Amino acid sequence: MIATFRLGCCALALFAASTSWSMGSAEAGAARASMCLACHGPNGNSTVPEYPSLAGQDAAYIEHQLHLLHDGARTGKPGDPGAMMMPGMATILSDQDIEDVAAYYSQQAPTGLEADPSYWQAGQRLYRSGDRARGIPACAACHGPLGHGNPAAGYPALRAQHAAYLIKQLSAYSTDVRYAKNEKGASRGGDNAVIMHTIAARLTDADMRDVASYIQGMR
Repeated sequence: MIATFRLGCCALALFAASTSWSMGSAEAGAARASMCLACHGPNGNSTVPEYPSLAGQDAAYIEHQLHLLHDGARTGKPGDPGAMMMPGMATILSDQDIEDVAAYYSQQAPTGLEADPSYWQAGQRLYRSGDRARGIPACAACHGPLGHGNPAAGYPALRAQHAAYLIKQLSAYSTDVRYAKNEKGASRGGDNAVIMHTIAARLTDADMRDVASYIQGMR
């Protein structure tokens, strides 16, 4: 089952690698993204570990998440000031703005911090191979061997993301924290959230720390 799932995701990744996923203007998006700088940093490289970097993120993923926020299908997590601001920020964006901002961030180079030398090797094993005994598929199956994501399937890029942010999100997934208010109770990841709830629930705190450290060092 895990092997089949991995092969399926890899096949989609190969398809996605040669396809353009945004009709937006990166030049127009650069001007619109000035409102995002305080939290997501210059060129989308966040300087606050608790806020996600957007540089190099798949345009299709950014567009989808902004539409969810704009339409009220995704809400901010209570108690997280940054996340609570996002629905309001998204509502002032037009469809064209969303496409432009997504195009801009997708073309920026991710920088970020290095992996923690105490944990990255264990994280690398989990990211690349998963843990068959515990039913944990390789992260690379959906997010790509180099963390570039899979636009065709809606899986985000992860490379160079802050470890602190990743741990926060994995913890939320593992405890089934809800970030949206539609009838199905879809959570923070949108359409693919059910996959992440299942996987994250099988991760220990040490697993999350290790894999997050490894991802933080990916370029």
